[in-house]
Amino acid sequence: MRFMFVGDSMTIGRAGDYTWRYRMWQHLNATFGGPYQIVGPRSEVYDTFANAPTSHAYADPGFPEHARRHLAGWGEGWQHMAPLIGSAVRVGKADVLLVSLGLIDLGFYTDSTETAANARRFIAEARAARPNVRMVLLPVIPNVRAESDAPFAAEVARFNELLAKAVADLSTDASPILLAARPDAYEIHHDTYDGTHPNASGEHRLAGEFAAVLHQAWGIGAPYRPARDT
Repeated sequence: MRFMFVGDSMTIGRAGDYTWRYRMWQHLNATFGGPYQIVGPRSEVYDTFANAPTSHAYADPGFPEHARRHLAGWGEGWQHMAPLIGSAVRVGKADVLLVSLGLIDLGFYTDSTETAANARRFIAEARAARPNVRMVLLPVIPNVRAESDAPFAAEVARFNELLAKAVADLSTDASPILLAARPDAYEIHHDTYDGTHPNASGEHRLAGEFAAVLHQAWGIGAPYRPARDT
């Protein structure tokens, strides 16, 4: 089975991060019970000094190259990934997409209606490349901006409603789509280092939510247990 992580800055991570992708790799190693691959056209984390995704300085240098694969980008959202996902899925032969997108779109590029349209385009492009691909989509977790910007908070809430509708409309037996929940007890002042990007506890919570959906819906893996207390 081939997994692909798709996301924005919360998923690619910055130099020195473990990333929630790393937490999922640990979880899959411990629980999958068979051969699997992590696929994707990229493997870097974001270098804040170079202002570019050029670093390989993960917090754990033992994170193997083959497990670092992803399709994630700092400042990239649904509108950026929709044109890329078809090729990435086709080349990587991805079976399951674990997707965390939307916050950057709503914050800088598109309103909730346009963002939902781009999410639907993403789904169509992924399926055109691999008709049986499965997807788990994480709703947007409001960041610190939502506490002081009511219109932005409203757009986040509306997009999450539209995303849920897209999942209900588009999920099929051949290519099921699941909507994850906001991670239990996720708190931006505790689980992020800047009000947006996950710290160690936030990474575990994000990985845990994807792991829970995979296990509960499709029997993949097991309930999430952090592999290490970092």
